[in-house]
Amino acid sequence: MDPVDVARELVLDRFPDAEWALLTGSVVGPHRTAGSDLDIVVLDETDPGHRESLHHRGWPVEFFVHTRARLAGFLASELAQRKPSTHRMLADGVVLLGDPGDLPARCARVLADGPAPLTAAEREWLRYGLTDGLDDLRHATDPGERVVIAATLWTGAAEAYLAAAGRWLSGGKWLLRNLREYDPAFAERWLASRDDPAAIAAEVLDGAGGPLFDGYRA
Repeated sequence: MDPVDVARELVLDRFPDAEWALLTGSVVGPHRTAGSDLDIVVLDETDPGHRESLHHRGWPVEFFVHTRARLAGFLASELAQRKPSTHRMLADGVVLLGDPGDLPARCARVLADGPAPLTAAEREWLRYGLTDGLDDLRHATDPGERVVIAATLWTGAAEAYLAAAGRWLSGGKWLLRNLREYDPAFAERWLASRDDPAAIAAEVLDGAGGPLFDGYRA
């Protein structure tokens, strides 16, 4: 069955009091795979809000159920963290029932406008984190610890690159997608540096203002 039809059927059955619902995620976009979930955002004031996973008609399903207050809290939290996953879900969703009004359009504008500029304190924290990570990697002697430090520094370098450039952050596969959207060449160099991220982390650090340790205070 078509994913939209399956999702609508399930929402009508599970959430008869829903004011609106959207099907979102990779299943309705260009990144759809054979294992894509039906990510469904539901606004239902009779439910306190929850996240739920299940299977229906052979589809893996993820429900993100909100009240207005809960959804507003999620959106505000995402802006503070610079990680607009719910904004993206709402902006790209297909309406299953009801009317979300101008919410998808407002979320799309937020995504297009980008995050607020880094504060001086945020930029210093970024520089300090990379400086500390590079120092840990440089002096690691335990092979297992070195693997863990390198993995952390590798991800941190990508996040720092995007943050310093005034771009949104994401986790997992969306981190790579954001990098490729902003700077495809850097994204490929970042991928190639997975096992030894020192050089690319140092490059990102230099671009953000250089090492910071002595005198750092938060």
